[in-house]
Amino acid sequence: MGGDALRIATRESPLALWQARHVAAELCAVHADLTVELVPMTTEGDRRTDVPLSEIGGKGVFAKEVQRAVLEGRADLAVHSAKDLPALTPDGLVIAATPPRADVRDALVGHGLADLPTGAVVATGSQRRRVQLAHLRGDLQFVELRGNMATRLGRVVDVDVDAVVVAAAALDRLDLGDRITEYLDPTAMSPQVGQGALAVECRSGDHDTASLLSSIDDADTRTQLTAERSFLVELGGDCSLPAGAYAQVDGPMVVLRAVLAPAEWPTHPAPLCHVEVRGDDPVALGVQAAVALRDAIESLESA
Repeated sequence: MGGDALRIATRESPLALWQARHVAAELCAVHADLTVELVPMTTEGDRRTDVPLSEIGGKGVFAKEVQRAVLEGRADLAVHSAKDLPALTPDGLVIAATPPRADVRDALVGHGLADLPTGAVVATGSQRRRVQLAHLRGDLQFVELRGNMATRLGRVVDVDVDAVVVAAAALDRLDLGDRITEYLDPTAMSPQVGQGALAVECRSGDHDTASLLSSIDDADTRTQLTAERSFLVELGGDCSLPAGAYAQVDGPMVVLRAVLAPAEWPTHPAPLCHVEVRGDDPVALGVQAAVALRDAIESLESA
């Protein structure tokens, strides 16, 4: 880095800043002479909290401006929640590090699933969460959920809703784990692709930064993300798709469990298709799972 500070682009939300500082601390623990500074910014997704994500560009709305700062040389790297990244990495960037993954589970705040009253209102803007919760409790009603974590949890405090669904890792990182009423088992509630993981991007030709970042890369997390993101790429989707996937490393093998529902269905709850595949090639597994689920959905829609 030639003695200059390593510049980390990040959103300005409390969670994003925590994640950027965590990556900075991990890097400084390995490279004692490293100087790091944050380049915080507010993205369109942060500014327009009154609009569903699906209407303003999906998950990429949180990443594009941070990625642009790296591409334009205003920062050397960007730290993202892996679940917020679009399926395809933009030209000129590379995911150079995937630190060890945190909790992948979704969590309920307010009431546990069995304790929710009949017809309870649950806040979540995620179609993936809605379709799976509807299969667990067909009587539930859903409303949108946007804003930072304090805003989201405030919906329960204000008795606006009976429960909110959030990523357990986000609450843990913000020291709010004590607010969790119930963790949802990933075998019953498939996580979003990349949930609980961080993805650190740098410019594809910046070998010095990539070399620094390789010191905090976790091989198992990278394998998991490779399988899950391959699944999403094959589906051609983003967070608006009612799809989830979770890969686990089992020795030399990878086990990928995935779920998909039709984008639109006239009945409630919509059909929900599951698949589990196992192999040693994470990219091929992601493709295999997506093809199997897409075929299953097409069979349902043509029946």
